[in-house]
Amino acid sequence: MRARRAGGRAEAERAVGDTSVHRRLCAVASNRGQGDTLAAVQREVADCRRCPRLVRWREEVARTGRASYAGQVYWGRGVPGLGDPEATLVLVGLAPAAHGANRTGRMFTGDRSGDWLFAALYRSGFASQPTSTARDDGLRLTGAYITATVHCAPPANKPTPAERAECAPYLVRELLLLERAVVVLALGQVAWHAVSAHYGLRPRPVFGHMAESPLPDGRVLLGSYHPSQQNTFTGKLTVPMFDAVFARARELIAGAGAGAGAGSVRAPGQDTRS
Repeated sequence: MRARRAGGRAEAERAVGDTSVHRRLCAVASNRGQGDTLAAVQREVADCRRCPRLVRWREEVARTGRASYAGQVYWGRGVPGLGDPEATLVLVGLAPAAHGANRTGRMFTGDRSGDWLFAALYRSGFASQPTSTARDDGLRLTGAYITATVHCAPPANKPTPAERAECAPYLVRELLLLERAVVVLALGQVAWHAVSAHYGLRPRPVFGHMAESPLPDGRVLLGSYHPSQQNTFTGKLTVPMFDAVFARARELIAGAGAGAGAGSVRAPGQDTRS
């Protein structure tokens, strides 16, 4: 489904945070029925060309590359989510890095943020190895799935509100399909606000490291500072702080019934009583 373009940036900005829009996105995703799969979402993301500015940028970066990656063939497409279809933890980042996931074709793979993330996932038992360098490096996630608010590398790492609105249906479908998910971990404030908007939360919960907010489907939104170089180099995010987030996610998952999952996503206010 394409987000409405009429009205330009202001309307797109309202749409991303509009509960009624969230309801429609959930309805569209639900209407896909049993035929929708994570594999189908991943294929559509890889082939997506909805946002002309992002398509131009990701392809230009892929053509010009970076000297340190000379000889490497860049992915240069939409970067799909990855992980365990039975995940109890869903991680939501901002967008692929121009010379990271836009190069390797896998979320958080090949950049400094990914070095921090996959090491933490390994220490907490969600990843099979502490490093992630290429799509074929043998990495496997168990109980975790990684996605993003936007699936194409944006110029200056800043997608526009309209671009975020275009990508929103992918995240909605993923959250619907990841039925066992208990915790949605937002890596950074932008992801926190995006997840809050997708669920139509009013008032919007305040972001913070280790912040928590209940979601309408019984899941928990958990916040973490993004493992960007700006945060890790300055000490705003440390290894113990990052590990504490995943330890808390484990606690929440165990508390929900030893990983039994929170059930299907529903639109705010939807009655699930039998």
